[in-house]
Amino acid sequence: MIQAVFQFLLPFLIAASVVVVITMIAEKFGTRVGGILGTVPSTIVVAFVFISINQGEVFASSAASVVPAEMAINLAFLFLFNLMAKRSVIGALVVSLLIWALLSTGLLISDLSSILLSSMIYLAVLLFIFYLMERPLKMRSSGSVNVEYTVGKIAFRGVFAGLIIGTSVVLSNVGDAIAGIFSVFPAIFLSTMMIMLKEHGANFSAGMGKSMILGSQTVVVYAIAIHFLYPEVGVILGSVAAYAISMIMVLALLFVRDRIS
Repeated sequence: MIQAVFQFLLPFLIAASVVVVITMIAEKFGTRVGGILGTVPSTIVVAFVFISINQGEVFASSAASVVPAEMAINLAFLFLFNLMAKRSVIGALVVSLLIWALLSTGLLISDLSSILLSSMIYLAVLLFIFYLMERPLKMRSSGSVNVEYTVGKIAFRGVFAGLIIGTSVVLSNVGDAIAGIFSVFPAIFLSTMMIMLKEHGANFSAGMGKSMILGSQTVVVYAIAIHFLYPEVGVILGSVAAYAISMIMVLALLFVRDRIS
């Protein structure tokens, strides 16, 4: 019972902190920086540490195989949500989550176990969706906005994100494929988009979403790294090394951020 509470509470607190910080960064420095930093591996780290503790490092390594393909589905979720949000927030939420559920179910049924195939699926979807947002749809990044922060506003952001993400982490300890899927449930995407949409409108949230799609590479790199590192060096060293690798990707994306329209 204590472990179950801790398993929910820790990701809740981490997610609450992460979403509050990244939304404030986006408001201060614009969506290019906020979106990229918003996808820095956070809850996936906690999820896979608990998966390793509960199910073993080999199980966790196997579960990581599906993460890139599931992240591709998350990109589809994020794209559809921002595409439809200008017309109807509820409609965008329902349709994007329904598509996410259908595609994730298909991925679960496929029992994908190849990290190479999973990564190729992610890369193809990333390039296609980013091209659509950059060229035909011309979704643009947004600059800084002035915001008056209150305790209530910050608390709402934290609790809203924490409840969504804490629940998804708890659900990531079932089967290995299900674990991989729920470890990257688009909870950060969902909570961040809803907050940005509510407070700054569809154009700002679309700019944030575009940068988060680009920044999703950091999570995929982390998943690929732990897939290979966990069986070799264990969960602690594997997580530290994987995080260091993902930080290199973060720095690379921040370096090229000004090329994002």
